[in-house]
Amino acid sequence: MPNFPEHITKLQPYVPGLAISSLASELGVEPSSIVKLASNENPLGTSKLALDAISNSAQEFSLYPDNDSLVLSETLARFHGVPRDWIVVGSGSEAVLSMAATALLTKEKNAVYAQYSFQAFAGATQRTGASHKVVASPDFHVDLKGLLSAIDSNTSIIYIANPGNPTGTFLYNSAIEAFLNEVPSNVVVLLDEAYVEYLPQEIRSPAIQWIQRYPNLLVTRTFSKAYGLAGLRVGYGIAQPGIADMLRRVRAPFSVTRLAQIAAAAAINDEEFLARTAECNRRGLDFLYDGFARLKLDYITSFANFVLVKTGDGNQISQQLTQRGIIVRPLKSYGLNEWIRISVGTQAENEKVITALSGEISSRS
Repeated sequence: MPNFPEHITKLQPYVPGLAISSLASELGVEPSSIVKLASNENPLGTSKLALDAISNSAQEFSLYPDNDSLVLSETLARFHGVPRDWIVVGSGSEAVLSMAATALLTKEKNAVYAQYSFQAFAGATQRTGASHKVVASPDFHVDLKGLLSAIDSNTSIIYIANPGNPTGTFLYNSAIEAFLNEVPSNVVVLLDEAYVEYLPQEIRSPAIQWIQRYPNLLVTRTFSKAYGLAGLRVGYGIAQPGIADMLRRVRAPFSVTRLAQIAAAAAINDEEFLARTAECNRRGLDFLYDGFARLKLDYITSFANFVLVKTGDGNQISQQLTQRGIIVRPLKSYGLNEWIRISVGTQAENEKVITALSGEISSRS
């Protein structure tokens, strides 16, 4: 038996949301009848500009993709108004935050992040053998003062997701800016903005201005959520060259497929699709909130495309909903045994999950 390092043997494999095809086969129903609201995917599908770009491209599958994603990097640089060498493309924003861990962490170092943070923060840290410093979030919000207090001489990176996942909570710009002013310049702050497109324009972060001012800031974004490209796996980071160059050095070669690069370069400018996505999400959240209120269920107001709701035994409710053909996310792995996370779907899907929840809760009364 190979002698694997302890920090690897203690890793828990990532458990994704149940696949539609698997549940359809288990229940003996058509896949089209399954409602999947577990993985924060876009219920409107994919940006039409992205689909058109893929359709019009030559399918040269025998050739490796551009390792540096040159066209996509240039497109993103123009979009954000930064030099191209500030852009680092990866197979999803999770790949970029993993690059950051690889570049910055060793077994002598530590990463700091909040309780109830995106699980990829913990996974990326543990894969390096580094230690974790987890700051409590008793009200589900990131405690920025707590993060600052946790920094020590061995801290290399602080992970923050804004909005947070699975909580959906949000840190306002003034709080983040004050925090950035206090972080030592040798500690990298990774600000994961995977759900930024769901925020109203007036509260979105001035991320590019911050990056220009703080050489230790790395902002990550994804095309998996609002742009509807989850199946292609493409995201990116923005940072000054001191960070960006190191990330490119540890990035796996040819990690972003040619089709992903083409689709993302087109999708970034699809303002009409993003506007429809944001409106669908706003209406969907309002509908779910109303449903939870009628069922007397506590929930956390969300700034993302999902909502955390307290249902009692979250695992049991999740399993019961699964038997009704509805896939949601139980949160036992976060220690949130009484909660489930529900992604915002289409109106029909939202109605179906509220009706199913009502049935399950009524049966317990």
